[in-house]
Amino acid sequence: MSLRVAIAHEWLVRFAGSERCVSEMLELFPDARLLTTVVAPDRLPLELRCARPSLLQHIPGARDHHEWLLPFMPVAWRLMEPQRDVDVVISSSHACAKAVPIADGIPHLCYCHTPMRYAWSFDAEQARFPRSLRPLARLGAAWFRAWDARTAVSVTRFLANSQAVAERIQRCYGRTAEVVHPPVRTDFFTPGGTRDDFFLYVGRFVAYKRPELVVEAFADLPDRLVMVGSGQMESRLRSRATANIEFVTDADDDRLRDLYRSARALVYPGEEDFGIVMAEAQACGTPVIALAAGGALDIVEPGLNGWFVADQTPTELRRAIEIADGEMLDAAEIRRSALRFGAARFRGEIAAAVERAVSETTEEQIAVGWRVSRARSVGAAS
Repeated sequence: MSLRVAIAHEWLVRFAGSERCVSEMLELFPDARLLTTVVAPDRLPLELRCARPSLLQHIPGARDHHEWLLPFMPVAWRLMEPQRDVDVVISSSHACAKAVPIADGIPHLCYCHTPMRYAWSFDAEQARFPRSLRPLARLGAAWFRAWDARTAVSVTRFLANSQAVAERIQRCYGRTAEVVHPPVRTDFFTPGGTRDDFFLYVGRFVAYKRPELVVEAFADLPDRLVMVGSGQMESRLRSRATANIEFVTDADDDRLRDLYRSARALVYPGEEDFGIVMAEAQACGTPVIALAAGGALDIVEPGLNGWFVADQTPTELRRAIEIADGEMLDAAEIRRSALRFGAARFRGEIAAAVERAVSETTEEQIAVGWRVSRARSVGAAS
């Protein structure tokens, strides 16, 4: 596709799910201009290292504490040069990236991972802030909600990474969104090896992922649990863990694939926008125990590739774990259910959405040009 493209992403300080989406977009548009607020090139694959950062890059500690720069990000995007010499702009946004300045007449496709959580779900996010700062943070969230809604006006077309996010976009911005699920490396995460008898948790040890529920649930169970991850809750989780719980904090992709392949099931109690970890486990033929909310509703089909829990409680998790202990699902069917999330499918759907946005904008410009020309000719004749 011979288009001039600019891609805007929030920040590039690690390589996780949203950054993989950008990497796949660059597979489609290898010459695209990549814009961001803060970049840490040494932590990124080659294709992302060329990103052009904002003025925030020059603040000491920005790479390691970018989240504290959120109040300054609207200004950082505003001060960037407006994108003019491109055919389309794609923003990969879960905070401020959709505010990238764009010249009139250029289509803007926003791949929305979620409307800004800090603004629209403050009550659920307030634990991120020290208690003494929460009243001020609440005022900031109100300002961000109004600002975030205004920036949505510049978006030509929204894409959402799950049906749950599409519903949030409708609720927050009053806009419809096409669902394009994120890319999952189904060519790397494949079945193999021997199935073992342990359960698995994979994810950062942070509050919204609810890893403490998994530790509490397994405290009263004979089953083994492997907790893969790290984060601010690690010391607290270790202090509560019983002898049947093992922690792995340094799993590379190969080790992670081995764990997916051999686990009895993945236990995932947090509410995610999508939840790539769940789809990775299923690509390895491993079923998932997940909360019946958020992106899991797009991934888990009870009785086919996993089980749902209705509430985020240790009791509900234990109930589902006991079901998983006694019910063996077909690994081949689980694998097949994950293939719909492959990277090639993602690239194809993004390419089609870009083509539609560009063609619709071109058709509109032609129509406007015809109306202007017609008006001028009528005026000259009279």
